[in-house]
Amino acid sequence: MPSEVLLKIFSYLDAVTLLCTGCVNRRFYHLANDNFLWIRIYSAAFSPKRSNWRVNSAEETTGSVNVPPAKDKEAGYWKKEYITKQRARVRAALAQVLKPVNPYTGLPVKTKEALRVSGLGWVIILKEKNGKEYIMEHIDLSINDSSVTITWYGKNWPRLATLSTLDLCGVTPAFMERSKTPCQSGPRWHSLIAKYNLSNLTESTTIGGDRLIRIFCLHPGLLVGLWKREEELAFVTANLHFHQLVEKSTLGSATVPYELPPHTPLLDDSPEYGLHGYQLHIDMHSSGVFYLCGTFRNLCTKKGYVEDGYVKIVVISFKNNTEHLPLIGKVGLSWRTDIFNGCIKTCSIMDITLLDEYGKPFWCFSSPVCLRPLGPLDGPNFLGQTYYVDYADTEGKVHMELVWIKETEEYFIVSLALYLRVAKINQWFGTAH
Repeated sequence: MPSEVLLKIFSYLDAVTLLCTGCVNRRFYHLANDNFLWIRIYSAAFSPKRSNWRVNSAEETTGSVNVPPAKDKEAGYWKKEYITKQRARVRAALAQVLKPVNPYTGLPVKTKEALRVSGLGWVIILKEKNGKEYIMEHIDLSINDSSVTITWYGKNWPRLATLSTLDLCGVTPAFMERSKTPCQSGPRWHSLIAKYNLSNLTESTTIGGDRLIRIFCLHPGLLVGLWKREEELAFVTANLHFHQLVEKSTLGSATVPYELPPHTPLLDDSPEYGLHGYQLHIDMHSSGVFYLCGTFRNLCTKKGYVEDGYVKIVVISFKNNTEHLPLIGKVGLSWRTDIFNGCIKTCSIMDITLLDEYGKPFWCFSSPVCLRPLGPLDGPNFLGQTYYVDYADTEGKVHMELVWIKETEEYFIVSLALYLRVAKINQWFGTAH
C-alpha cells in the first residue's frame, strides 16, 4: 500500500492508537512519526481556545495555527512535544490530588484516589544473565493504611539459576484523560523504583519458611518466596510505603529511579534539648489482617545520647507495664500461588511512619519482618518466651522485644526503640553535631 494512502488512514487515528501503530514494524514506525499527523493532534489538544489559563506569547505561537511548519522540524518532533506536554499535564493533575496532607499521618490524604486517577500499576522485570527479559504483571494488590502490597506469582517463572536481577517498576498509561478510565492495554510509561540482585538470596536474607517454601527479604521491602524442593521462584511480593509512592512510581524513567528533590534543612528551634515532639505510627499486618496499629506522640530524646552513630528514641519502655501492647490475632505472613497457599508463623509486614516535630515524614518504610526467639525472660509481672524483631536500613534501626503469654496465647510488646542515624539527623536539620 502506498505511503500516501497509509498516512491518510493514520490521520484518522488518535494519539494512543497512532503510538501503537508505530510498534507494528519499521515502516509503520517512520510513517507514524510524521510531523503533519502529530501537529494536528498537538494543536487539537493544546490550542489556547481550550484553555482558561493565560499563556505567554511563545505558548500562543506554539498552540495556534501559526505554528512552525511541520516540514521545518525533524521527524517525530511534534510527537515528542505532544508526549512531553501530556506528561506535564499528568504530573500537574497528580500534584493537585496529592496536595492535601493528613495532619495526623503527614501523608497525602488522597493517595488511593491518585492511584485510581493515574491508572498506576506495577510490574517486575526479570533479567537473565544473557540479557533476556521477562515482564510480569502483578496478580494481587492490597492497599493498607500507609502502604501497598503487590504480589506476583504464576506457573511460568524462568529458572532462578539463569536470572541476574529483578527490576521493580511503576507503570502508568502514556496519556491520561480525566473523563475516562485509564487504559491499561495501550502504551505505558515505566518508572524504575528499585533494582534487586537475585544472587543475594542467601541465608543472611532468609526470614522464615514453612514445609513448602522459604522466604527471603531484599531491601527495600521485597519478599521473595522459593519452593523448598526445587529452589525455584514461587512468588514475589513488594511492600511500598505511601510516602512519595506516586512520585517514585510515575516520575522516574525505565532505567533511572525518580530522584527526590533536594531536602531543605529545617530549623531546629531548640537544639539544646535534642529531638522532641516526634510522632510514630506503626502497623504490623498481613493480607489485610492487622496485628498492630498504634500511634505514639511526643517522642523525644535528650541531646548527647549518641551510641555508635545512632540516636535512640524509646517508644515503649520495658520498665513501664502500662505501655506494653498486645499483638491481636495469630501472627503470620499469608502467601498464595495459583497452586498452593500457606502461612509462615511469626512473620508479618511492618510499616513505619515517623514524623518530625513539624509533622513532616522523617523516616518511612514498609518491610517484611520476623519474630525471632531470644530466650526466657524473668520479670516481676510476667514469665514467658521472649522474641525480638530487628530492622535496619541506611537511615535507622528498629528493635522490638515481645513476650509470648501462653495462658492467653498472644504476644505482648514489652520494648520498642528507634535508632536514628546521626548523619540523617544532621542532614535533616543542616547541622554538624
